[in-house]
Amino acid sequence: MPKKFHEMDRDERLDHLKKETGLSDEEVAVLGNPLTFDDANRMVENAVGITSIPLGIATNFVVNGIERLVPMAIEEPSVIAAASKAAKIARLQGGFTADADESYMIGQVQVVSLSKVAAAKRRVLARKKELLEIANSKSRSVAAVGLQVRELRDGSPNRMGRMLVVELTADTKDAMGANAINTMCEAIAPKVAEITGGEVVLKILSNYATKRMVRCRAVFDKDELGGSEIVKRILYAYALAYSDVYRAVTHNKGVMNGIDAVALATGQDFRAIEASAHAYAARDGTYRSLTRWWRTKAGHLAGEIELPLAVGIVGGVTAVHPTAKAALKILGIKSAKELAMVMAAAGLAQNLAAIRALASEGIQKGHMRLHARNIAVMAGARGEEIDIVAKKVADGPVTIDRAKQILDSLRK
Repeated sequence: MPKKFHEMDRDERLDHLKKETGLSDEEVAVLGNPLTFDDANRMVENAVGITSIPLGIATNFVVNGIERLVPMAIEEPSVIAAASKAAKIARLQGGFTADADESYMIGQVQVVSLSKVAAAKRRVLARKKELLEIANSKSRSVAAVGLQVRELRDGSPNRMGRMLVVELTADTKDAMGANAINTMCEAIAPKVAEITGGEVVLKILSNYATKRMVRCRAVFDKDELGGSEIVKRILYAYALAYSDVYRAVTHNKGVMNGIDAVALATGQDFRAIEASAHAYAARDGTYRSLTRWWRTKAGHLAGEIELPLAVGIVGGVTAVHPTAKAALKILGIKSAKELAMVMAAAGLAQNLAAIRALASEGIQKGHMRLHARNIAVMAGARGEEIDIVAKKVADGPVTIDRAKQILDSLRK
């Protein structure tokens, strides 16, 4: 019987990736030594070094009928194992079904110091075609496809007077699109100022990507979850996350454990993704769960996630970071929409894993079992000692003092 991925050593895992995804020897090499200091020095200012985050592979994912090996960059123990386990349960009922909107992003031009706001708004809309032509003259790949104008009224906490926001909508295709949209906004700003007679202040994209939604759904077999009682307890956990902001924040942190880990691995702007997701969670005025859970007629647990998700597979970090390039190849995706769907599946899987653990044995048992390896290293274990000490320390209190005692006994 072939080894499971988590049972393989590193060389075996890399060989498996080469066979399954077509990674070259050079691409495999960057997984172990991804970035030189010269690379880092070109990417950020005042560079002094490079920090590393572990890169792992979540297995068992089937998204829209396609098998996916999912790269995840994260330092937290149990996340990759938990997502893989949840994906394994989901695949018994067909895996994850996902869809994504077109890659439309919004850019904003803020106009202030207006004497007649309504008239200025009408003039901008009358010149819409001209403004779109100016925007499109600045990009060959990203296309401005729409323009609207919103009026913001004076009032608490806005004490700066009435203003207009001219909003461009652009199809960024397989790019995240931030730089292109910013350029477009700056290009139309002088003409907007001329048309309105006002002063333009901000000219920048919005990371609240509500025109770029992704949705994912899956059914999780009740028996594999632990039975009807566990399903009921999971639904109680969801009810708390929907109704109470203190629980919802931690609930959604678990969702983002999955999404952010894939985002980091593939070179996405995870800060923008986080900001957009949390804004969407509070869209009705109360911060709520990003996921929804219910019981099917057959008694299985069904879940879905919907959130704005702006990602890209061309340009940005994906064009310069060798590990991001390799991660995208491992995923085998062909478009930004496909990437968004896989990321949504990772978020849904990770959320299921977390609330299942919370509703059954508690989160710490599995988490600390995996954390035991870190404790063993902190206690001074090296090489083969790490696994031996970790296994023994996981059976009792997972503390550095206990790990040191076990290590001392082992060495004697």
